[in-house]
Amino acid sequence: MRENDAEAIDAAGELAAVDVPGEEDVSRGQSLLARISTEVVRTFKEYYGKGPTSAKAYMFDDMLFVVMRGGLTAAEKFLLEKGEVDVVRQYRQTFENRMAEVLSGKIEELTGRKVIGFNSQIIFDPDMSIEMFVFEDRGTDESIDATALGQIYREPVGETNG
Repeated sequence: MRENDAEAIDAAGELAAVDVPGEEDVSRGQSLLARISTEVVRTFKEYYGKGPTSAKAYMFDDMLFVVMRGGLTAAEKFLLEKGEVDVVRQYRQTFENRMAEVLSGKIEELTGRKVIGFNSQIIFDPDMSIEMFVFEDRGTDESIDATALGQIYREPVGETNG
């Protein structure tokens, strides 16, 4: 528990008022998450030829998740309709394995933090994928607060049509 967290609970065990960072801190956190979402979408469009229709990033301590919706190609949809789930999943997994270095490098540039683990998961119904990054460190309390508040106060959604 951080020092400020203890101050948030009064003697009766009730939550007390917490010193909430200002609008600038909220905007900074939201801005980082939106930039991450946008960059991941752009990377998918560049390398895959098609990107998701929406994306949103979530950052918690030493983890980053980018949730993307939409993005299956016409060929993948056709194969799925014909029952070829394993073929599409294997192709996507192979693609993601090769993209790990590219995506991790972009995340490191944006966050200034070293990525030590990456994994990707695709879900076909609904059509979505999740990119998961693990950082070497937890990040500063200030950066965690900024991104947490950015997630609470606004919907940090990346650009998908650029």
